[in-house]
Order: sequence, then C-alpha cells, then structure tokens
Amino acid sequence: MTVQEVRALIIGAGQAGLAAAHELRRRGFRPGTDFVVLDANEGPGGAWRHRWDSLTLGKAHGIADLPGLAMDRPDPAVPASRLVSAYYGAYEELFELAVVRPARVSRVSDASGPLEVTLADGRTWRADVVLNATGTWTNPYVPYVPGIADFRGKQLHTVDYHRAEDFDGQKVLVVGGGLSAVQFLLELEGHASTVWATRRPPNFTSREFDSGWGLAVEDAVRERTFGGEAPASVVRTTGIPQLPDYLAGVERGVLVSRGMFDRITPGGVVFGEVVDGAARGLGPSRSETLQVPASWDPWPAGHEEDVDVIFWNTGFRPALRHLAPLKLHEPGSRGIRMFDEVTPAKDPRVLLVGYGSTASTVGATRAGRLAGRKAARFLEGL
Repeated sequence: MTVQEVRALIIGAGQAGLAAAHELRRRGFRPGTDFVVLDANEGPGGAWRHRWDSLTLGKAHGIADLPGLAMDRPDPAVPASRLVSAYYGAYEELFELAVVRPARVSRVSDASGPLEVTLADGRTWRADVVLNATGTWTNPYVPYVPGIADFRGKQLHTVDYHRAEDFDGQKVLVVGGGLSAVQFLLELEGHASTVWATRRPPNFTSREFDSGWGLAVEDAVRERTFGGEAPASVVRTTGIPQLPDYLAGVERGVLVSRGMFDRITPGGVVFGEVVDGAARGLGPSRSETLQVPASWDPWPAGHEEDVDVIFWNTGFRPALRHLAPLKLHEPGSRGIRMFDEVTPAKDPRVLLVGYGSTASTVGATRAGRLAGRKAARFLEGL
C-alpha cells in the first residue's frame, strides 16, 4: 500500500485539532498538501456529536469560539450535538481544511526520521511532526470494584447515555462526583429511583465559574503534567457550582451522596466504611470541606442496596493508546512529563493538543494555536 507523505499530520478534528489546523494554514501551510487532518468520526463535531440530546449549550456547558469564526448565539432548545457539529462543519468548509474521515489511527511509530501513522484500515502516512488532538471521549474510565463482572443488571458509562426514558421504573445507582452525575440525577428524577455514590463529599464550591476559576483549574493540572504525573481528574479540580437548581435538588434529597460502595453483588452493591469524611472504596481517604453539608449522608458500612442499573460517571483518560510505540510516558507512571503545555519532554516531534491543563473548552483553542506555532517553527528548522 502506498505511503502518503506530508509535513504535518493532525489527529482529531475536535476543537483543539481545528484550532491547530487553522494556525498552520494561517502560517502558509496548505491543507491536504502540507498537512492533513485525520478524524475517526463519520462527520464534523468531534466528541460533541456523540452527546445526548438533552444536553444543550447553557449555564453548565458551552464551547469556546474557534479562531477566525465566532459561533452564533446558541439556541438553548437545540441539542448541543447538532449545534456544535454544524459549527465545526462550517469551520472546516470556510477554511478548506479537507478533513479525511472516517480515519481511525491505530498506531504512531518512529520511522527513523519521520513519524509513521497507521490507520485501522491499513492506510499509512508519514509526517515530520504529529499534532495529536484525540481528547478523552473515546477512552471512558470505569474503576475496578470486586464483583463488577457478576452484576446481573445493566452497567453503562456517560458515553452510553441517550435519554432519561430508557430508565423508567428502575432503580439507578449514579456513580461519580462531577457535573455529569449531578445533571443525570436531576434528569432521571421522575423517571427512575436514584442513589448517588461518591468517594468524597460532593464539592459544591462557592467560587464563581469565571475566568479566574478556569485559570486556577489549569494551574492545578499543569503542575502535575509538567512533573510527569497523570492529569488530575476534572472532579478534583473544578467542583460543582451552587446553582439554585442544584441546591434545590439537595433539599429534595436527590443530590445527596450515600458514600461509596466497595463491593458489587449480582443484584446490587455493598457500601463501605467511611473514614475521615471520605468513603473507602474507589480510592484513598481524603477530608473535604463541606460546602453543602446536606449533600453528604453516607450509609453505614455493610449497607446493601439492590439496584437495576449502575451508571458510571467516573470520567475519562486521555485517548493516547495509539502513541504507545513512542514510549512518551514516564517509567512506571500513567503520566507524560511535559516541557510546555503541548510538548512532551521525550519527543518534540509529537505535540499533545488538549492534554492536561488544556483539556477544556477554554484551553483547547489556546493549545491548538500553540501547537500550530510550534509545529511551524519545528518544520521551518528542518
């Protein structure tokens, strides 16, 4: 099979990948000739095209404008998946990015000079620099809990959710302390009986979700990635805003965590012991300051709860398996030591766009621009 050669190759056409492509184009690199954008999806939109229909662009969810084309004010009645897909599609067309899709990358390896990018269907590219913008959506994380394989009910992750009506009349155990878990608990109300399980007391932060908050979150994650540690979870670094709807949910008893289970049975779960204000089960104990004390009422150790569904809202990991042949990770660690926000210390030919501190709707555009600039300078120096 013929190997196609380009100067730069971008993997992923989400927010970070499109911003990187725009920067390369702005600097004189020709889409489809000097650089190519590969995307695993059937159409535009990145991870947004897979979101559930009830998710709209509002108070808790939004996107940042891509460089060179602002998004029209979003209609809160239209699913975010449709709005963002249309916006990204218009962006690709306006800047003639000629995205190649569907193109699922299976591995990136060192070809003694250029990098070799192999697709699942066998197609191969070689490039002097690779800008990886694959995000996290395709790598959902479900922790191991004893008995997980024996559960006879349904288990699903955030990526599998479609609509609340699918759970009518069932008892659903929602696992996770982040915004997705909070929103799903409220959405399922009236359709299903729910139980909330979190490892720590829900972090209802009193801080405003403004630009200062965003910078603080990025600083917390950046400190870890620059040191070669795995990026911190969003739950740990963002918190939950004290919106009126959320606080009302606490008052109704919907948003009240029962602690964490440490064993799964064929018909449900068994809750674990609570130590120093944190549930023992999915991780180490750690005390938290309770912003909304009523949201934390853990069940005693040994409490058994029968459930029909376990709904894991336990986050994601960076989708980087295809980069494994390059050995970018630190020995014995899930982390990649970063020279700056986009450059792994071990190989400047690979730029991680939207990794670590830039894995957010605000940071991804900045990361794309930075990666585009660094890629251009790298290529100009060859």
